[in-house]
Amino acid sequence: QVQLVEFGGGLVQPGGSLRLSCTASGSLFSIYIMGWYRQAPGKQRELVARITSGGSTNYADSVKGRFTISRDNAKNTVYLQMDSLKPDDTAVYYCNANRPARDYWGQGTRVTVSS
Repeated sequence: QVQLVEFGGGLVQPGGSLRLSCTASGSLFSIYIMGWYRQAPGKQRELVARITSGGSTNYADSVKGRFTISRDNAKNTVYLQMDSLKPDDTAVYYCNANRPARDYWGQGTRVTVSS
């Protein structure tokens, strides 16, 4: 069993930055594909960024060039650096840990981009 806890959400002005972090309990963190998803009001949950155990990354088109995902396996933590934030980035952001037959979610952290 893996428990995920996200930190770092909040209110930020357009153009600003935030860094989200997600710390996982349990072992075997390094073998999980770690992802950040988000869900805006009235919309479906969508993938924001994902990083494999080997460090390969992929991003939603809407965040490419603005967001960066990274992981520190020694700390069981995955990060999402969000720059040049836009009002459309407003959502609850969820951390996900995935490997075959295992899929875990955090409780979510709210990000609001507004002036």
